[in-house]
Amino acid sequence: MAFDRGAAPEEVLGEALWADELAGPAAAECEIRQMAMGASQHGARLDRALADLVPEFSRSYLQQLLGQGLVQLNGQAVAKPAVRVKVGDQVCLEMRPTIQSQAFRPEPLPIDVVYEDAHLLIVHKPAGLVVHPAPGNWSGTLLNGLLARDDKAALVPRAGIVHRLDKDTSGLMVVARDRATMDALVRMIAERKVSRKYLALAHRPWTGPTARTVDAPMGRDPRNRLRMAVVDLALHAGKTARTDLQYLGGGGQGSWVRCTLHTGRTHQIRVHMASIGHPLVADALYGGVALGNMQRQALHADRLSFEHPMTGKPLDFRARLPDDMRKILCDWGLSYNPDLDY
Repeated sequence: MAFDRGAAPEEVLGEALWADELAGPAAAECEIRQMAMGASQHGARLDRALADLVPEFSRSYLQQLLGQGLVQLNGQAVAKPAVRVKVGDQVCLEMRPTIQSQAFRPEPLPIDVVYEDAHLLIVHKPAGLVVHPAPGNWSGTLLNGLLARDDKAALVPRAGIVHRLDKDTSGLMVVARDRATMDALVRMIAERKVSRKYLALAHRPWTGPTARTVDAPMGRDPRNRLRMAVVDLALHAGKTARTDLQYLGGGGQGSWVRCTLHTGRTHQIRVHMASIGHPLVADALYGGVALGNMQRQALHADRLSFEHPMTGKPLDFRARLPDDMRKILCDWGLSYNPDLDY
């Protein structure tokens, strides 16, 4: 059986497809399909014709098979998707699992679990750990570790992951252990009922009021598709984004800032801080520069608060500031006390 994930990582996958992706050794098997082109495929591109004949697989997956030499047309391997076919042409497909479909497998990884009950987990993600499989990181992710840690994770889309942190951002995340809890958490996040607070170290002395709100829509940077940016929604696609900022201290070298999310856009804090002239320390993508041993963006999700979606119990968690960020604070002449409510 071959598997095609098809949908983007952000989408919630159907239960049957998700179960197939976690099938383990069975996913390594191949399936051979032989078929003939019909009248409706006559004159069509090969990739389009194949999409008609095997509609359960995406066109991009079929193009991958072509590129790997796994499609034969009238007994000859064909690699070009634009080849035109004729009625009666014989096609043979060797259906193999994609890298993506094999990514959703259990891998024993150390996971720092701060809290656990029958419905959810609170985990402390270290900097450097990718949350979800994606191009360049198809294994060794938090999702892989969750699948190895708990058999129930295989029964929940994305192993229960309801929000993400960037690879090089450390801190707290909530993970659902069943579908009802996951659906409830997704609704709560959309309704701004989950409080997510971060501590950040930014370049340049702070200017302006100590408390301010950046309410600026975000979308893909039209000049660099690898970045996000503040955009004009009248000119570019994007979504509203709001971050509250509270200056905590600093000096001539930089600023220590409390950041509170009201929306959860990709790279939101990093983009909003850069947009007001304070890129995060070591955030090279948005104008930051490494300081000392700080080689990743100086951002830590230290506070996570919400009402338990199943019991209604108030939950409030904190995660100590990592050593690399504490070292920068020390260099700036500032102290960090984990018992204080910054």
